[in-house]
Amino acid sequence: MTLISRRALFAAASLLALQLPTFAADWPIKPIHLVVGFPAGSSPDLTARALAEPLGKALGQPVIVDNKVGAGGNIAADFVAKASDGHTLGLMINGNMTIARILNPKVPYDPLKDLAPVSLIGTAPLLLTTPPQTGANTPAQWLAQARKAGQQWSYGSPGVGTVAHLGMELLKAKAGIDPVHVPYPGNPQIINAMLGGQVQLALLPPALAMAQVRAGKLRAIGSTSSGRSALVPEVPSLADAGVQGYQLEIWNAVAAPASMPEATLQKLSATVSEIVRSPEMRQRLFQQGWQVVGSSPEGLKNRIRADTQALGDIIRQQKIELN
Repeated sequence: MTLISRRALFAAASLLALQLPTFAADWPIKPIHLVVGFPAGSSPDLTARALAEPLGKALGQPVIVDNKVGAGGNIAADFVAKASDGHTLGLMINGNMTIARILNPKVPYDPLKDLAPVSLIGTAPLLLTTPPQTGANTPAQWLAQARKAGQQWSYGSPGVGTVAHLGMELLKAKAGIDPVHVPYPGNPQIINAMLGGQVQLALLPPALAMAQVRAGKLRAIGSTSSGRSALVPEVPSLADAGVQGYQLEIWNAVAAPASMPEATLQKLSATVSEIVRSPEMRQRLFQQGWQVVGSSPEGLKNRIRADTQALGDIIRQQKIELN
């Protein structure tokens, strides 16, 4: 190779390197699809729709919420992981970004390798919720009834491996109750099943549960937080009610395919974090039942590692498997 050829090659490579950040600066160049793995009206769907409009305005392109329901959110997560258009994101819950592969090695994506963390949006406890027909007025009374009912009672969750499912299996071990698991497509269907008497209990996101509790249609027995939560200060924690060593949180986050360029991820993360931490969105998400975080990709990555360990321990201890 001649000296001139080497210089030309070096110049071309340098020019390409200078142009690479332009992709992040110009991104997005078309509408963004924000994929949700649960039905309309579910907690992840409500968060996605709250985020879509301000995110679209900030990025200069429409953000379209796309519900791809099934497999406890894993269908949507797999879709995001395999997306190659550079304009597909996911509104994820803990389970889809942590223990999907631990629960089922056949899940077609690896959350730790195929998804890029963007930003942790918010965290919340779950509420142990039951129809008022059970007649219990205190957590202790309810637990006594649940122990007596055994497998005559059943509980709903949004699917095997979701945090609500794992949390209830942990509660069974901690509290000595034994309700039968009944999976549903999402929390709205679980609420309808409780209202209709098909299931007797569920762990639900606070905002969805408290709307029914305040209407007198359901009863909140306790929260999965370590103490009373600012989201539902009127509800005692299950730990305070005597279920020792019981604490669990749900969270939601924005994720991208692992193939998305780092500069684009950083730009997107900064935008999402700024939006969710704004006073207006903070209040809106609080009303939906979330304590806002708005993290960096690194902050979300740390949370993923911690929850993968904690939720994985529940799966192993309770010997939870897909049927």
